[in-house]
Amino acid sequence: MSGIYRASEKLHEVKAKLYPSYLPGREGTYIARTSGGQAAGVEDICAAMKNRGGYTGSYGEAVTTVKHFLREMEYQLCGGFRVNLGIFTVHLNIGGIFRSRDEAYDPVKHPLSFKFRALKAMRDLRNLIEVSIEGYADTQGSIARFLDHGSGAVNAVFTQGNVFTIKGSKIKIEGDDPGCGLYFVPVADPGKAVKAAHVGESFPTKLSGIIPEIPGFTEVRLEIRTQYTGATNKLLSAPCTIRSPFTLKRS
Repeated sequence: MSGIYRASEKLHEVKAKLYPSYLPGREGTYIARTSGGQAAGVEDICAAMKNRGGYTGSYGEAVTTVKHFLREMEYQLCGGFRVNLGIFTVHLNIGGIFRSRDEAYDPVKHPLSFKFRALKAMRDLRNLIEVSIEGYADTQGSIARFLDHGSGAVNAVFTQGNVFTIKGSKIKIEGDDPGCGLYFVPVADPGKAVKAAHVGESFPTKLSGIIPEIPGFTEVRLEIRTQYTGATNKLLSAPCTIRSPFTLKRS
């Protein structure tokens, strides 16, 4: 293994910006969110492993091997095995409660999820990271939090047909332009964005509605397109676009 993976000093700088906090009791404060850009996939990491990390094998074989490994890991998880990858563990979790010893499993009352636990090797990575706060994210609006009510996941997954709640700043959907609305934008093909047809609440700091059907895509980013400005009786001449700093994966 290349020595570059055995880092012993601070090698990485993470840039972050401050966003308003909308947690109860913490109004007027700010939280930091990293500016990591698009998520790195298997191909990206294997390319970096080859070009920067000193890996001497074939890039194509590395991608194929990693994908096979991940599929086998999925198989083991579905069999109830706890997976230990050295830096974190992951295992299947059965939610909900059983009200008697004889109650049968119900996928609605006892939803399945996966639990991750960072091990010491991953926790130690924190000592190698420098954080640079670049100040307040001065945007026309921001998306801070997406809650999938069915799964209870925050800023992580979307489930078609579930109720969602979005928290943010200046996210009210307003304006006569037909393009205004909430969109679920596939990361792999942004041109096939799906507009949410059922948006109930639409306030400057909160949106809620029903997650639409998004066929064929497993990862999306949120976009709110609105002419809202926050000023009374004043709209933008054309919609602005507010993008989520995070992506969501199909549950």
